[in-house]
Amino acid sequence: MEIQKKNSRAVLGVILVAVGLLMIGGTMNWIPFSVRIWLFSWQAIVLGIGVILLLTKENKGPGIIMILIGGFFMVVDLVDNAYYLHRLFWPSILILIGLMFIIRSNHRSYHRSSEITDDDYLDDMAIFGGGQKLITSKNFNGGKITAVFGGSTIDFTQARLSNGINTIDIVAIFGGTKLIVPRDWDIQLEVTAVFGGFTDKRIGDPHIIHDPSKKLIIKGVAIFGGGELNYL
Repeated sequence: MEIQKKNSRAVLGVILVAVGLLMIGGTMNWIPFSVRIWLFSWQAIVLGIGVILLLTKENKGPGIIMILIGGFFMVVDLVDNAYYLHRLFWPSILILIGLMFIIRSNHRSYHRSSEITDDDYLDDMAIFGGGQKLITSKNFNGGKITAVFGGSTIDFTQARLSNGINTIDIVAIFGGTKLIVPRDWDIQLEVTAVFGGFTDKRIGDPHIIHDPSKKLIIKGVAIFGGGELNYL
């Protein structure tokens, strides 16, 4: 894990140096104006963010999505009479979201076993709506949360974590989720935000001792959406 973080920092550093050199070249007029317009367009920025995410994150989904969005609109600008291409954008986004659902529905968490019941595993989906959910499992093992143009508030204050590392995988697209957790849970937040954010609003308390045998990792992606992690 530490090697991966070092490699990610190195890749990010190389990309930032390259961007800085390009900006200097533009300022000094070393790069033709027609090329500068293309290099510093919002489409190129979105593409660049996608490449950074693809090279530095374990979850490749957000990077691929950003590259597809930036590439789509770059092609639209480069092609004459691209009216029909504009009309293909939202259908393409719906297809992409649908494929993500199919992949997620076929993917079973490696934490699940015959001893884990449905009550111990969360599978929440909020599409064009939402609600509130109370989790009372005394052996909570993680799960999946999907929020598309909607979101839910999920209360874990009456739940207890299973031993070991438990994972919640979140996908928020034009939507979001609020997670209310117990104060003594050891939680690691690893949500990648693209034009969105997932905020940790917990206030640290030095008097609270976490159980080292139990941990919750919250990971995933928030695209034009996000979420919140907080206490009751």
